[in-house]
Amino acid sequence: MDRLAAIEIFIRVVDTGSFSAAARHFNIGQPAVSKAVAQLEEWLGVKLLLRSTRALTPTEAGQNFYQRARRAVEETDEAVLAARGSAAGLTGKLRVSAAVCFARLHIVPRLPAFLERHPELELELVLDDRNIDLVEEGIDVALRMGELADSNMTARRIGEARRRVLATPAYFERHGMPQEPADLVAHRAIVYTRDFGGGEDWTFCSESAELAVRLQGRVKISATEGLRAAVFADMGLAVASEWAFSPELKSGAVVAAMEDWMLPTIPLSALYPTGRLASSKARQFTAFVEECLAPEFAPERLTARGKPGYA
Repeated sequence: MDRLAAIEIFIRVVDTGSFSAAARHFNIGQPAVSKAVAQLEEWLGVKLLLRSTRALTPTEAGQNFYQRARRAVEETDEAVLAARGSAAGLTGKLRVSAAVCFARLHIVPRLPAFLERHPELELELVLDDRNIDLVEEGIDVALRMGELADSNMTARRIGEARRRVLATPAYFERHGMPQEPADLVAHRAIVYTRDFGGGEDWTFCSESAELAVRLQGRVKISATEGLRAAVFADMGLAVASEWAFSPELKSGAVVAAMEDWMLPTIPLSALYPTGRLASSKARQFTAFVEECLAPEFAPERLTARGKPGYA
C-alpha cells in the first residue's frame, strides 16, 4: 500500500463524507477507496471511520489523525511549491470562514480573479455570522470583523472601516437629517445587536467634543442581512459599518448623516488556527483579500483624531 496515497484518500473521504466522491476526485473505483481506508486502519491499528447507510463519521481517533494528516499533506504541498518557485499555482483545498453579508458583498464577487490565478485550487467558503472554532471546523483562515478577544491565534489586521449613521434618503426626507448626537433620540433606530455592533449606546467624537447617546429603537436585529433589509424598508436609521452598506453608500441608495461626528472603526483581521503554521494557500488568499479591499478599506487610509479606535 502507498501510505501517502491512502492518507490523501482518507482525507478526501472525510472532507466529502463520501467514498464515491473521493473515488471521483482521484478517478479510481469506489472499491479502491474502501480498500485504501481499510488498509490504513489495519496499519494504524485503530478504527478511523464509522460507516452507516446514511453517513460516514470519523471516530475520535480518525478525527485526530485527519487533522494531523491534513497538516502534513499541506506541509508537503508547501515544500513542492517552494521547490517549483513562486510562479507555480496553488493546489489542494482551502477552507475560509467569513461572515455571510461581508462575504457576499466583498469576497464572492472577487473570487473569479483569484480562482483564475490558481486553477488547481479548491475553495470552500464556510459562511457564518458566529465565530466558529477554526480547528474543529478545519478552517485554514478566518476573516473576522471587530476587536478580537484575547487569543493565542495568529492574527493580522488587513482592513478597517468607519461606522456611520445612515438611512435611506426617503427616511431622512420624512424625519429630518440629524446634525449632532442629541438629535438621534428623536429618531427611530434599528439596533444591531452583534458584539461588535455596539448595540444602543454610542459615544461620538468630534474635533472638540465627545458625546454619548442612547438610540431609541423598537427593532433589534442580530444579522447584518436583516439590518440591511430593515434600513432599505425605511424602518429607521442605523449605526452601521461601511462594510455592510458600501455599495449603497456609493450609489446613494443610503446616505450618511453627522459626518463631522466620528465613531470607533471596525477592523477586519485574518486569523489562522492555533498551533498551525499558516499555509501558503491561506497567506496568498489573505493577501488577495487585502489587495482587493485596499482602495476603500486599507487601515492606513483612516487618520486618527486624537482618540484610539477613532478615525
